[in-house]
Amino acid sequence: MLGARGGWWALRRCASLPRAVRLRVREALGAREPAEAVRVQGWVRSVRSQKEVLFLHINDGSSLESLQVVADPSLEKKDLTFGSAVEVQGKLVKSPHRMQNMELQAEAIHVVGPCDIWSFPLKMRERHPLEYVRQFPHLRCRNNTLGALLRIRSEATASIHSFFQDNGYVHIHTPIITSNDCEGAGELFQIETSREEKESVEKSHFFNVPAFLTVSGQLHLEVMAGAFTHVFTFGPTFRAENSQSRRHLAEFYMVEAELSFTESLQDIMQVMEDLFKTVTSTVLSKCPCDVELFHKYIAPAQKGRLEQMLKHKFMIISYSEAVEILKQAPQTFTFKPEWGCDLQTEHEKYLVKHCGEVPVFVVNYPYDLKPFYMRDNEDGPQHTVAAVDLLVPGVGELCGGSLREERLPFLESRLQRLGLTDAYQWYLDLRKFGSVPHGGFGMGFERYLQYILGVDNIKDVIPFPRFSHSCLL
Repeated sequence: MLGARGGWWALRRCASLPRAVRLRVREALGAREPAEAVRVQGWVRSVRSQKEVLFLHINDGSSLESLQVVADPSLEKKDLTFGSAVEVQGKLVKSPHRMQNMELQAEAIHVVGPCDIWSFPLKMRERHPLEYVRQFPHLRCRNNTLGALLRIRSEATASIHSFFQDNGYVHIHTPIITSNDCEGAGELFQIETSREEKESVEKSHFFNVPAFLTVSGQLHLEVMAGAFTHVFTFGPTFRAENSQSRRHLAEFYMVEAELSFTESLQDIMQVMEDLFKTVTSTVLSKCPCDVELFHKYIAPAQKGRLEQMLKHKFMIISYSEAVEILKQAPQTFTFKPEWGCDLQTEHEKYLVKHCGEVPVFVVNYPYDLKPFYMRDNEDGPQHTVAAVDLLVPGVGELCGGSLREERLPFLESRLQRLGLTDAYQWYLDLRKFGSVPHGGFGMGFERYLQYILGVDNIKDVIPFPRFSHSCLL
């Protein structure tokens, strides 16, 4: 009853005060002039009670920095603790401390939601490791590091959309449920319905054909690229890969684009580089404090690397050149590099290091390594396709793209050899009715965040990580 009575008296006091303007913490901290009647809502990040003054720090997720509240000790309540949700009304004044522009002189404090600090897994003034807070998916967003990550993620998402919109791309909502395996790797989540009848379970195809969670929106974008010259999508994709590595998730987000009337792999690479640099510059300028948190405590060397990356063109090497570099490397690899074999993560990281720790485009991969839709280079014995992967320091492959095979005879021949002609008859139709040279790419959003922030584990750059044997919350 004490908490309820305290809340009631606080509301009575608020009602007798002048009508207050509600400000978010970020707005209050950035205010240029004092204000007489201000109302701030948020969660208590710290409480310090002294004989003559009570100090609180309140945060509402709008900023890494919390707002300092100065109050008379008489306003302190039993349930005013770390983690509690509060509403504070008072005067916004200039702070005497150099580290903060404004502070709030409280006239009334209302505890909206108390917090049981004895069982609350996050502790005041303690820097929790990312591995620790990962155990609490329902609470980890209240951790400073995850809060900073989510603001950065939001800003990067908005910047990606702005980049494509500013460059004339049409945003397409590609389906999550599909009957196609775009990558051909077989790592798909199949969708089935089940009906329990006594002791047996009858499974059926809801769509009359096998259906899966999408691994890529590319094939649907190619459909749209037959009517719009520039299209993109940005949404969830799924891989049923039984991996708990630091680089893989079962559910993640992909940025994908498709360009019509392009005959050059260089055009695709230019869009990839421009997207990467534009979004990164925007994040650095709009989220400086949040990014600095990662660069200060998680990856101290990353800030300088990003600044250098933004100043220089990305390097370009061929797959054949990459294999020769790996063969001459002074170190021993777990997977021996050979022409015709896929590049492994250890190879990708070495290539980036060999090239001076800058992003590197690797182009023209062996024909037999890549999916059926990639354009045949018709280049003799080695036989390659017009494919490109963008490798970045610390992560390895970030983007993958290619020119698509727009020539009907080439595509028919390859699908026939793979036994896929019937399944992809609609794809052949695209080549019969107004086909044009085109190409595109996909960028893993979580891997992008891993790179710019220097985060080692991909599970720590997504709000709710999904991976094999783990689907918490």
